[in-house]
Amino acid sequence: MAMAAVGIGGGALAFLLPQRSRGTVSWSVGGSRRPAAAVRASYEAGVGVMATKVGMMTYFDPETGKPVPVTVVGFREGGNVVTQVKTTATDGYDAVQVGYHGVREDKLTRPELGHLGKAGAPPLRHLQEFRLPAVDAFEPGQPLDFSELFKEGDIVDVSGNSIGKGFQGGIKRHNFKRGLMTHGSKSHRQLGSIGAGTTPGRVYKGKKMPGRMGGTKTKIRKLKIVKIDNDLRVLMIKGAVPGKPGNLLRIAPAKIVGKNIPKN
Repeated sequence: MAMAAVGIGGGALAFLLPQRSRGTVSWSVGGSRRPAAAVRASYEAGVGVMATKVGMMTYFDPETGKPVPVTVVGFREGGNVVTQVKTTATDGYDAVQVGYHGVREDKLTRPELGHLGKAGAPPLRHLQEFRLPAVDAFEPGQPLDFSELFKEGDIVDVSGNSIGKGFQGGIKRHNFKRGLMTHGSKSHRQLGSIGAGTTPGRVYKGKKMPGRMGGTKTKIRKLKIVKIDNDLRVLMIKGAVPGKPGNLLRIAPAKIVGKNIPKN
């Protein structure tokens, strides 16, 4: 299976600092002003990268010889490049915007090309932000190399869109049990009763029922990087990640309480 991969440079993993408040908002209720709760930013445990899911395979641990199911993650042409550095003074918060997947200029709009041109970055398809406690180590146009950001044995969080399965019934969508298939039963895969009777005389909100399944943003937390192949420019991550081959993934250092997130 052919895999295109481009390296991308970066910095060391940053530890999460105590969260900072972005200020309070007050409103008037009956002539009195009440302070609203402070909005706290949710920081990443460190800057991450975007990648492309290649597929799954079996990796044999060279030390134990045991098989390990892994997902192979590759990198498209263009790699990951810092396209914007946001600071509290200019944008109200600190974050690093990263671009991924190089494309032709005619695939982007003129505003998109102008935005990337300010950073000296090539035309890139995808843009995502990583909110960090400090962004002093980054500058626009800086490439991010996954081999410098991650090492074998690291624990990461992987986000992506799950496989869409269309409209599904309660058995497949919510693991309901089916009814009898014999003895005159006429309820096999039907949902069954969904109401509570005359009172309240309606169906409760949030009731598990047939509906659209999959095709939503999903995050799989605390997956281990088993192998980094610098020749093929791929990562091998233990377990399954969202989506089918070719899906866009967001890989960031996992948030672990007591290690890179304060216990309080």
